[in-house]
Amino acid sequence: MKRSGSIERRENRQFFLYITPWLLGFAIFTLYPMVHSLILVLTDTDLTGSGKFIGFHNIVRAFTEDDLFYKTLVNTLYYVLVSVPVSLLLSFLIALLLNQKLKGIGFFRTSFYIPYITSGVAVVLLWGWIFNAQFGLINYFLSWFGITGPNWLSDVRWAMPAIIIMGVWSIGNSIIITLAGLQDIPEQLYESAEIDGANTFVKITRITLPLVTPTLYFNLVMGIIGGFQIFMQPHILTEGGPNYATHTYMMHIYDYGFKYSEMGYASTLAWILFIVIMTITQIVNRTSKYWVHYDN
Repeated sequence: MKRSGSIERRENRQFFLYITPWLLGFAIFTLYPMVHSLILVLTDTDLTGSGKFIGFHNIVRAFTEDDLFYKTLVNTLYYVLVSVPVSLLLSFLIALLLNQKLKGIGFFRTSFYIPYITSGVAVVLLWGWIFNAQFGLINYFLSWFGITGPNWLSDVRWAMPAIIIMGVWSIGNSIIITLAGLQDIPEQLYESAEIDGANTFVKITRITLPLVTPTLYFNLVMGIIGGFQIFMQPHILTEGGPNYATHTYMMHIYDYGFKYSEMGYASTLAWILFIVIMTITQIVNRTSKYWVHYDN
């Protein structure tokens, strides 16, 4: 017993020794910035670090004085509510196709994943050219059918849909994760269903879809978190225009933090976003028991 206790203590010491670098990194680069930003919420600190205590004025200001607060929040919600469901659906359908046992299927799997790992800024600039109203590829393709394409990035009605299209294009990571979930489904289930006379539609709706719901749940949560943090695409392509149609919440935080040098108010906006994401994530988590099925 004494020897067993000694081994256990040694293993505990080794465990904490091995995770110490991660704990230090978490404390320095995650925990400390979060605590410090929470303190900044109660101040009017600028980029130089100077400021004074102002209580809850920043919170009141966000909900009552900031004209762009609700505008940017609605824009971001619009992006999330459209892009996330579309991404989930396309990821599932494409993963179904990539799950076929065909010769050369590895090439197509790689092709769908490449857009996810390509340079963000370069891809955004390329899409800016694709969406160009005069010589862009999309409007050129539409002209083949006698359709005059819109002025994508300069039209209030089409600017955000253009950003959504560009975001959906880089769903390679969700496709690969969904594909992994599909490949985890036992083949025996499909064989049994075929013996019972089930067609492809029945196999997808009664076997594939229920058993892949844990993967869809993961992609849903990650998509919501990532969608609320959309920044680079509208910042580079439209700078939030036209008429603030693509001005997202993260751009609003960036403007106050680094353009207007109001780090206290920017921290307030960031914590409000954290609460919004946490609330929606918890709602999804609580409702997941009704539609996510785990294979026990």
